[in-house]
Amino acid sequence: MERILLKNATIVNEGQIFEADVLLEDNYIERVAPAITSPNATVIDLNGSYLLPGIIDDQVHFREPGLTHKGTIYTESRAAVAGGITTYMEQPNTVPQTTTLKHLEEKFQIAAQNSFANYSFLFGGTNDNLEELKRLDKKQCSGVKLFLGSSTGNMLVDDEAVLEQIFSNTEMVISVHCEDEGTIRKNLEQYRSRFGEDIPIACHPKIRSKEACYLSSSKAIALAEKTGARLHVFHLSTAKELELFTNTLPLEKKRITAEVCIHHLWFSEKDYEQKGTFIKWNPAVKTATDREGLWEALLDGRIDVIATDHAPHTLEEKENVYTKAPSGGPLVQHALVAMLEKHKSGGISLEQIVKKMCHNPAILFEIEKRGFIREGYYADLVQVALDSPWEVTKSNLLYKCGWSPFEGIRFGAQVQRTFVNGHLAYDHGVISEDRRAMRLTFDR
Repeated sequence: MERILLKNATIVNEGQIFEADVLLEDNYIERVAPAITSPNATVIDLNGSYLLPGIIDDQVHFREPGLTHKGTIYTESRAAVAGGITTYMEQPNTVPQTTTLKHLEEKFQIAAQNSFANYSFLFGGTNDNLEELKRLDKKQCSGVKLFLGSSTGNMLVDDEAVLEQIFSNTEMVISVHCEDEGTIRKNLEQYRSRFGEDIPIACHPKIRSKEACYLSSSKAIALAEKTGARLHVFHLSTAKELELFTNTLPLEKKRITAEVCIHHLWFSEKDYEQKGTFIKWNPAVKTATDREGLWEALLDGRIDVIATDHAPHTLEEKENVYTKAPSGGPLVQHALVAMLEKHKSGGISLEQIVKKMCHNPAILFEIEKRGFIREGYYADLVQVALDSPWEVTKSNLLYKCGWSPFEGIRFGAQVQRTFVNGHLAYDHGVISEDRRAMRLTFDR
């Protein structure tokens, strides 16, 4: 039996900030109370620093199998725990794509051996795998992912009859990438005829435009309303789309929910001049006005979850001309500290960060016993210091791809310790190779 006693924590949990001790026993939180004593426990004094539930990232691309020159479950989950992320849900556009039960189970087997953080995988819907999709075990798989706009590893679902069948036959959350493919192709050809292959990166949000996003999101929501499907719209990027979502219901009662990613909250189109293709994402980073709209909707409850869409590519790939440079970038190591930086500047409360990055993903996907600091729950925890400045440099990056869009940025907050299932996985820059990650289960 392993016991760890965390003394003098300032806990952020369920809308409150309070001081308490936390006793961990094996995988679980045994007790939360003032002044706990436990003679057989290893004592760690947090000295009043903040203790949060471990971050749950509902959208990552760890690139394994098939794209392991970009990243692996080992390398990227290692970076994740250093960033306070204790649980992730990985996306299906690997090689082979996760569109059969066989390939889904193969990814679970890789993670069981190599992952530092708790894991699940979304199952990819296609134009022709409805029967496989119907066989998913809803207690063992996080959900279904549909690409309604093509992205890395083309898994575009564009057959409307198939889409309606998927929406009508899936009890789990259907997560969607919403960009209208016809609109994007038309825009791309216009810019290609003008510039050739070397289109200025500043044109990216005009090619993958607000209209493309809104058209696709509105269609997906209309289909969900028609079929009663449980729909989650990934990585919103425009202010216009926000009129499609509501804050009039508690999350538990919503059938249609939304997510925003770190990069859409941090960057705007003005950053293309300095960052170039290193902030090329799908959907595109758009205007400062769009960013302001996303922040407003995040804080008022129309947007339910903050995630990363962590999607590494090599430097060589990203430094290509526009039409050949892939979209995506690494974010898991810096997502939490980026949000803590926004807190320090008055943009968001600690309670809201925990709600959107810990509680709400657990509620939305019905994850068993995670996302909260509660007795009897798994001991997934992160200790942070708000006044511990550091700069992102190549020397302290843990991503296999070896770069970050945050290089050169000086953060004021720092992750100090990360606990995964009661195990000290990360401690002041040192990562334990004794991996204790677990496969997620779902209370459905």
